[in-house]
Amino acid sequence: MIRTALAQHLGRSATLLPSCVGGVRLFASAGSAGERTALYDFHVKHGGKIVNFGGYSLPVQYADQGIAASHVHTRKFASIFDVSHMLQTYIRGKDAIECMESVCTADIRGAANGTGSLTVFTNDQGCILDDLIVTRVQDDLLYVVSNAAMKQQDMGIMEAAVNSFKGKGKDVSIEFLRSDDQSLIALQGPTAVAALSQVAAGDLSKLYFMNTMVTEVAGVKDVRITRCGYTGEDGVEISVTSSQVETVTEVLLSQTKQQVKMAGLGARDSLRLEAGLCLYGSDIDNKTSPIEAALAWLVAKRRRAEENFPGANIVNQHLKQGVQRRRIGLTMSASAKPPPARAGVEIYKDSQKVGHITSGCPSPSLGFNIAMGYIKEELKKPGCAVQLKIRDKFYDAQTAKMPFVKTNYYVKPKQ
Repeated sequence: MIRTALAQHLGRSATLLPSCVGGVRLFASAGSAGERTALYDFHVKHGGKIVNFGGYSLPVQYADQGIAASHVHTRKFASIFDVSHMLQTYIRGKDAIECMESVCTADIRGAANGTGSLTVFTNDQGCILDDLIVTRVQDDLLYVVSNAAMKQQDMGIMEAAVNSFKGKGKDVSIEFLRSDDQSLIALQGPTAVAALSQVAAGDLSKLYFMNTMVTEVAGVKDVRITRCGYTGEDGVEISVTSSQVETVTEVLLSQTKQQVKMAGLGARDSLRLEAGLCLYGSDIDNKTSPIEAALAWLVAKRRRAEENFPGANIVNQHLKQGVQRRRIGLTMSASAKPPPARAGVEIYKDSQKVGHITSGCPSPSLGFNIAMGYIKEELKKPGCAVQLKIRDKFYDAQTAKMPFVKTNYYVKPKQ
């Protein structure tokens, strides 16, 4: 086990790399092997510092730039992240939409073909089992991307729903894509789509945020491009057969005019935090309701009315009667030079504990410390002065709106 930049960045022990990045809530060790994605040799060749990340060997950063530099580069230009550890799933059949709606909160039925939405799996207590993106490709075809850490759980949830529907004579089937067969890379940043447009056959100008298409990229056919990501920037996720993913990645890196570089798990974490995006297992979990997490917008109005997803009655109760705590953002003044507030740091108001931090880091874009966490409902308003207890000392902070950095999604113009 070795000391790495990620351990320093996250303020934890140098002997273990806490994998609070990319949807994995396990410890990542620099000394043990994990399952290799199809880009493993590519990462090593390009100077990737590999860690065992939730059972996968993935780069935390690259030799040519540190985590903060990679973060800033993504905000200014474009970076490629290997996210092949994520679970990709296809659900097929005329009853696929009804089946998927039975386990999540999205209005898939009301979505147009070719569009997707962020949603959550919930349990009978109305709490979050995972967050995921469900794309309605066609009336009878859904494409789902969910978190690597919850892969076995999510497979079980979806497979059980499919089997239940099949038992009722419904037309639905499921296909889980193996990472050694199908890879996923995220190309993110202001110049990302310009770089992709140079080598993609399809017209990306009408591919808006959360839209998907299948086209040819760098001579590789049947590549799925979805305009989304985990950074707050414009960009895409590219699903491509694993035998061709290195070819596509190399061609994208060759787009020097758009300054495309590789980026690792460390930058992915700080980028998503600046964008106010949750990490499952840290900021949301199976004891957190969507309302507590300030994610009420993930519970579609039709689904609230129909109350036909797990825990719907409790979620509706939270919507109507309120909750005791709420997820909020926090900032710390740079002039005081405080240490960053990491997960577990307690929040105080008038000498009383009122909440806790779930994620935090120094913001490379803003130059001061940011964090998110949970606070008593009556204190959630932005601008509320609080104190953070870090290593037995108290530091001033204030609640803040999220995202901390303005998002730059390529959204469809309003008619």
